[in-house]
Amino acid sequence: MRVPLSWLKEYVDFDLAPEELAKRLTFAGLEVEEIEYIGLAPRNGHIDGLPHTDVSGPKAKGLAWDRSHIVVGRVFEVMPHPNADRLVLCQLDDGLTIHTVLTGAPNLFPYKGKGPLARPLKVAYAREGATLYDGHKPGQVLATLARMKIRGVESYSMICSEKELGISDAHEGVMILPDDAPAGMPLAEYLGDVIFTVKINPNMARNACVLGVAREAAALTGRKLRPPSFEMKAEGPPLRKLLKIRIERPELNPRFAAALIRNVKIGPSPEWMQRRLTRAGMRPINNIVDITNYVMLETGEPLHAFDWDSLSARAGGPVTIITRTAKPGETLVTLDGVDRQLDDFTILVCDEKGALSIAGVMGGADTEVRDGTTNILLEGASWDFITIRRTVDAQKLPSEAAFRMSRGVHPSVAMRGLTRAAELMRTLGGGTIARDIVDAYPKKAPIVRVDLPLREVRRLLGISIPLKKTAQILESLEFSCRVKESAPRRKRREKVTEEDVTLQVTVPDHRLDIGTGVIGQADLIEEIARIYGYDRIPEAQISDLLPKQRGNPALEQEEAARDILANLGLQEVLTYHLTAPEREAALYPPGAAAPAPAYTRLANPIVPERSVMRRSILASVLETASRNAAHTDRIALFELGTVYIPGEDPLPAEPVHLAVVLAGPRTDPDWQTADRAPMDFFDLKGILEAWIAGLHVPPAVFESASDPRFHPGRCASITVNGAAIGLMGQLHPQTAARYEWAGRDLLAAEINFEALRPHLLQRYAVAPISDYPPVLEDLAVVVAEDMPAERVIQTIRTAGGDIVRRVRLFDVYRGEQAGAGMKSLAFSLAYQAPDRTLSSAEAAEIRTRIINALEKDLGGKVRR
Repeated sequence: MRVPLSWLKEYVDFDLAPEELAKRLTFAGLEVEEIEYIGLAPRNGHIDGLPHTDVSGPKAKGLAWDRSHIVVGRVFEVMPHPNADRLVLCQLDDGLTIHTVLTGAPNLFPYKGKGPLARPLKVAYAREGATLYDGHKPGQVLATLARMKIRGVESYSMICSEKELGISDAHEGVMILPDDAPAGMPLAEYLGDVIFTVKINPNMARNACVLGVAREAAALTGRKLRPPSFEMKAEGPPLRKLLKIRIERPELNPRFAAALIRNVKIGPSPEWMQRRLTRAGMRPINNIVDITNYVMLETGEPLHAFDWDSLSARAGGPVTIITRTAKPGETLVTLDGVDRQLDDFTILVCDEKGALSIAGVMGGADTEVRDGTTNILLEGASWDFITIRRTVDAQKLPSEAAFRMSRGVHPSVAMRGLTRAAELMRTLGGGTIARDIVDAYPKKAPIVRVDLPLREVRRLLGISIPLKKTAQILESLEFSCRVKESAPRRKRREKVTEEDVTLQVTVPDHRLDIGTGVIGQADLIEEIARIYGYDRIPEAQISDLLPKQRGNPALEQEEAARDILANLGLQEVLTYHLTAPEREAALYPPGAAAPAPAYTRLANPIVPERSVMRRSILASVLETASRNAAHTDRIALFELGTVYIPGEDPLPAEPVHLAVVLAGPRTDPDWQTADRAPMDFFDLKGILEAWIAGLHVPPAVFESASDPRFHPGRCASITVNGAAIGLMGQLHPQTAARYEWAGRDLLAAEINFEALRPHLLQRYAVAPISDYPPVLEDLAVVVAEDMPAERVIQTIRTAGGDIVRRVRLFDVYRGEQAGAGMKSLAFSLAYQAPDRTLSSAEAAEIRTRIINALEKDLGGKVRR
C-alpha cells in the first residue's frame, strides 16, 4: 500500500525524518518496503534519481528538485512561435524576473494568441542548469537543461510535465498547478512529498488505510492522533420511507447501511484529492468515484455508489435492497464489462429484480454512476472476509476493495466511512444528504474486554513495564484501560505491587484481531511489545521452567531412514502432496487394469492437476525423474513422506511411504575409471538391503512377484519377519516411456514404512569385531532353477550358526555341467569365532553341516 507522507501528516504531527519513521513502522510490524522521494532529497544524499538500497533500511528512489532551479512559475500570456505552428512562447514570471519559455505542450494551445490571461496559469518551471528526466525518452533518463536555439528562438529553461519531474509517466502536457501556488516558491516546498510503500501483513489488515498507519505513527512517536471528522450535515428529505434493507444471511453480512445524496454534480475532483489518489496509486475519474476511493484509502472502508434513479426505475417505487448468496445459474455484468457466472457462495447486493453488485468486490454495470447521474445511494457494509476471498479467487477479480474486505473490516468502520464520504459528496459535489441513514445491523459485533495481569506481561516479555506506561501504550492505540481490583492478599502485611494489578482492557471497535481470555492477553502483550520496541527488550534467559523433554521416536526413525539413504548415494526430493487421479494412473501401462481407488478431494483446488491428496509417493518421485530426464543420464532419488488413504473417519489416514527411483549408469563420469554400465535390479536390491540393515531390522526376504506396473519377471516383493512391506523391481517399459525414460531401465521401489516400524528396534545388540582371523572358503551348490538364492543363504546360515559371519553370492552358472532345469550358485563363506582361531577340523565340521543341510533340505548337490 502506498502512503503519502503529506497525507499522513494531516492526522498526526511528527518531526521524525522519513527514514526514521520507516524504521519505527517496520520494527512495529508495518514493513516499509520502499521510500519514494518526490522532489525531496533523501537524508543519505542520493539525488541522482536512480533507485538505490540502504543496507539498513528499505529501498529508496526519487529525484530531488533543486530549490534554486525548480520553482513555481506564473504564465500570464501564451504567444505563437514565429517559425513553428506546434510550438508556443510563454511569458512566465518565476518570482525574480520575466522569461520567454518555449514549449510544445498541447494543453497550452487553447491559450495561444489570447493576449494577457485573465487567470494566469501556475506551472512547474525549471531554470537553466536544472536536472530533470528527459520527457521524450523511455524510462527515466536524466538530462541537464542547457541553452540552445530551437527554430530560431533561444531556449534555456522549460515548463515541466509530470514525467520530467518524476511524479508519473504523464508527458502529454505540462503540469498545471492550483491557483494558490505562490510564484517563485521552490517546487519541492510546494509539491514535495515522500511516499512509503507499506507491506500489509494479514495480522495488520486494520492498517490497510492511511488512518491506520497514522494511528501506528502516533503511538510510535507519542503524538496525538487527529482523525477526520465523521459528522455530516444532513438536511434533505428522509430516506427511510423510500428504502428498505433485507439481509438474508447475517453471518455473511453483519451490517449494511445506506445514505442518499441528492442533486450532486458530476465533475472533476479537486486537485488536492486527485494528487493524493495518484500518489496512493489510484487513477482519478470523477468527484463521486474519487470520493469513494479516497475514503476507502483513508478509513479502510470500501464503499459503493449506486445511481439512485436507476434503482428507483427498476423498482417502480420504493427500493428494497437485499443481500443474499447467488442463485444457481445467476449472472451479473460487472463494471469492467464482463458477464460473470456467479458461484453459489458469492454474496450479492440485489433488488427485487436481480443482482446489483458482487458484495465487497465490484459493482454491476446496470446501476453504475454515470456522467448524468444526479442522485447517489451510497453503500457502506461489512462482509464475511472468507467468502469474499473465495469470490475473488473464483472470479479472478482482485481489487482495492476486495483486498480490504478479504482481510476483514469491522462493522463499525462501515458507518464511519459512509458518513465521511456522504459529507464529502455534499461539499465537493454540491449534493444534499437525506436526513437519515438506513442502517441494518442484525449481527452486532460484541464488545471485547480482556483482563490483563501485569504479572503476565512480565512473564511473557521478560521485562517489567510500569502500569502507567502499559496503559499509555494501549491507549495510544485507542484501547481503553481501567485498573481492576486485585484479589485480596492472604496476609494483611503482604505488599501489593504493580505486578499484582490487573488491567481491564476494552478493545476499540476497529479491531478484529484481538481475542478473549489467554489468547486476548497474548494479543495485547504483543501490542505492548511492538510499540514499546522489540529492540528495547534486552536479551535474557528464560525464567520459566522448561517443559519435560520427550522424544519423538517416529520422527527419529524417519530421519534415520533418510540419513542412511543419503549416505548410500541417493538424493532426497520433496514433492507435492497434491495430485490428480490420472497422474497416478500413469504408473500403469496401456491395457493394464489400473485400480480406481477413492481419494481425499480438495473442495477448492487451485488447479485441476492438484485436486486430490496423493495415494502413491512413487508417482510423485517419478514425475521428478521425468522432469530431469532431459538434463541428466543418471538419477538416484528417494522420498520418504506421507500418502493419504481415505477411510471411515472424516480425515484420511496418513501413513509414511518410501519411494526409490534409479536409472542410468552406476557412477557419474570421472577422471578415474568409472563404471558406466547401467544400474539393474540387483543394484536396487543391494541399496534396499543396505538400508534395511542400517535400520537394524532383521534381513529382508525378496521373492518373485507380479505387478502390472513392473516388468514381468523383474519384480520382487519384500518381507521382513513375514510381514509384507513393499515391492521393487524394473518398471514396465511402457511406464518408463511415459516418464521420459523410453529405451532405458527405470528401477523403482515403494515401501510402506509404517509396516516396517514394528520391526525397528530402539535397542539392538552390537557384536565386537573379532581379534581372530576368519576361515575363508568358496562353496558351489547345484539346485533347481526355481530355487531362490535367498533360501540357500538362509539354509547355510542356519546350519553354520553364529560362526558363519558372511555369505556372499558371487556367481551363477547355467549349463551342461549343472544339468537341465538346474543352476549352480557359488558362495563366498567366512567362518570366524569371537574367542579363538578356528582349527581346520572345526572348519571342516562346519562345512560338512552346511553341505548336509543343503542336500537334505533343498535337494542340492555340492560341486566338488
